[in-house]
Amino acid sequence: MRAVVVKAFGGPETVEIVETAVPEPGPGQVRIKVAASAVNPVDAAYRAGVLVPLPEGGLLGLGWDVAGTVDAAGEGTPFTTGAEVIALAYGPAPLKAQAEYVVVDASAVAPAPASVDAVHAATVPLNTLTAAQALDLPGLAPGSTLLVTGAAGAVGGYAVQLAHRDGITVVALAGADDEELVRSFGADRFVERGAVTGPFDAVLDAAVIGADALAYVKDGGDYVGVIPQAGPPSVRGIRVQVVEVAADGARLAELVKLVDQGALTPRVARTYPLEQAADAHTRLAEGGVRGRLVLVP
Repeated sequence: MRAVVVKAFGGPETVEIVETAVPEPGPGQVRIKVAASAVNPVDAAYRAGVLVPLPEGGLLGLGWDVAGTVDAAGEGTPFTTGAEVIALAYGPAPLKAQAEYVVVDASAVAPAPASVDAVHAATVPLNTLTAAQALDLPGLAPGSTLLVTGAAGAVGGYAVQLAHRDGITVVALAGADDEELVRSFGADRFVERGAVTGPFDAVLDAAVIGADALAYVKDGGDYVGVIPQAGPPSVRGIRVQVVEVAADGARLAELVKLVDQGALTPRVARTYPLEQAADAHTRLAEGGVRGRLVLVP
């Protein structure tokens, strides 16, 4: 099968397609025939060598998001062959979701949304789980105020929708051209970059502003970051927490229900054939992508 990997760290030019054996699922695992896999900033970070070393053997697979069909199931798994699913392929491995087949733990898998195609479904796992798990950290009550930075992005957009659904007063920080978009997600207020006034009960920093975002949080409030081990030092009693996304098929299944109810909006910016994975990385590096770039084997 074909798979997207890097053998050396660097820019988009380091992204390669290799031919390798189809992986076999073990007990508690399923093999998914991949229909689509999104390209996320974490893939660019892996490619650049920011987060993890090369695994033993010299191959680092790319791709955290997968939508496809169960092709084989190990002992003790609840999914049967032919089931349409999505999953989070968590963590570093020689082979990941940007491939023709991927093996994942069954506990990371959820039934695919019925309301969208596989390309859109492939944008759901990583970003919805990150947004939902980030919102768990401050434990905001209905009526609390939350500033979401990067509200037009994938994680930020889902965070706006989820927080709005929970009765939180959401203020969306984004570029002027994105006001209509973030208001469509349910933002109660829109704030253009450079015009933020607070303080807010909490900030979910999807744009990775970092320490400067603490100025928007009230004394003793909450700052939630989205890059593990990269939260700014606390000031004024602000509780600084950073989400580290966890694979959770049961939670993902609940988020899929919200997609099917129209409460969450998967967005696709563009698709690329698998062999053009390096081109997708180049486009991601250019910035300004609204929605996800998706690879199709």
